Amino acid sequence: MADDVSDAQLVERVQRGERAAFDLLVRKYQHRVVNLVSRYVNPSEAQDVAQDAFIKAYRSLSGFKGDSAFYTWLYRISINAAKNHITARSRRPSNQDIDVDDAEVIGRTDRFSDRASPEALAESDETRDTVLATIRELPEDLRMAIMLRELDGMSYDEIAETMDCPVGTVRSRIFRARSAVEERIAALSEK
Repeated sequence: MADDVSDAQLVERVQRGERAAFDLLVRKYQHRVVNLVSRYVNPSEAQDVAQDAFIKAYRSLSGFKGDSAFYTWLYRISINAAKNHITARSRRPSNQDIDVDDAEVIGRTDRFSDRASPEALAESDETRDTVLATIRELPEDLRMAIMLRELDGMSYDEIAETMDCPVGTVRSRIFRARSAVEERIAALSEK
């Protein structure tokens, strides 16, 4: 493929009207964008939201100046697409009636096939749920910083660029987010 072609070169080609260059950018980043938006929306909706993000990126690419990395710019668009989807979904009435035949399948899982005790499974579920709930309750800046670091594996410099803030601020936000999670876990283990 075109692995030796930089994102900046592909962006320039798209800006000159070469649609195939955008296809290369989509192929390069589609899995990362789907994984990113699936943290905000249901996995069944992630493909649609990712597609929406790429459409918005394509339409806005003429205004991309290259002040940040292409993926950083695409990341911001993807997060906004996910947030817009959540807002739009909350405005729609729910139509998720469960059929009796489907109800039996919905609760099934094969995680009980291993030999873990029910107590251990319950404890790990409670810990996971506590961590996720704590992260969801964090202010947006802390939540985004910890997710970029722990889930996306971004460096502090990449996070600073993505969040448009100094690296020291990123370090502080991640520290505060981790501290909040650790406090909740400690409180959980004291029960």
